[in-house]
Amino acid sequence: MPQSTPVIDVIIPAYNEEESIALVVKEIPRSWVRDIIVCNNNSKDNTAQVARDAGAVVVDQPRPGYGSACLKGMEYIAARPLAEYPDIVVFVDGDHSDYPEQLPDLINPILNDGADMVIGSRALGDLEPGSMQPQQIFGNWLATTLIKLIYRTEFTDLGPFRAIRYDQLLALEMNDPDFGWTVEMQVKAAKAGIRCVEVPVRYRNRIGVSKVSGTLRGTILAGHKILWTIFKLI
Repeated sequence: MPQSTPVIDVIIPAYNEEESIALVVKEIPRSWVRDIIVCNNNSKDNTAQVARDAGAVVVDQPRPGYGSACLKGMEYIAARPLAEYPDIVVFVDGDHSDYPEQLPDLINPILNDGADMVIGSRALGDLEPGSMQPQQIFGNWLATTLIKLIYRTEFTDLGPFRAIRYDQLLALEMNDPDFGWTVEMQVKAAKAGIRCVEVPVRYRNRIGVSKVSGTLRGTILAGHKILWTIFKLI
């Protein structure tokens, strides 16, 4: 890691990802990061042990919910002494759909261009056929269009692979416990006027079945929560 690179911690929410989590952990460029924090979100399989064996720090969050897992990772970071806080936090999913090796591309706008938050945009990057369902693509378009119309900030994606300055992350006062986590972060960032940019990222078919887009119930619940979050924060 270049000497000028700040301290970076990675948070990975994970629910029943024993088949994929080791790949995700091992593909993160270790020379660029301090801690890889896997947030074991009430998994019923061996996710926690596989993650530890791969070299991650594992924290347990028994309360189900994507946002709950991310908040647990933030809680772990916040428990450090003030002098040991990271400069940047990166979020990436545990299902191996993202390409963790693109982390340097993701943080480059923060390091060199003055950005505060960077979203890895799947819409601008390369999608493997079948990696996003039609309802996901439409949902992303609808949500980002509403954010543009209401909050005057342009995004193309609600992608989970993202980086943010730690002080700005704290300032957003994140609290969504489940499906609204990513859109909450982007809406609050837009309202706060922090400097947001997107970079193209690759996206592939996940390992295993999606807990959200893989079921009709999950799709409906996620869509409802995302739209509700956009409007409730006005």
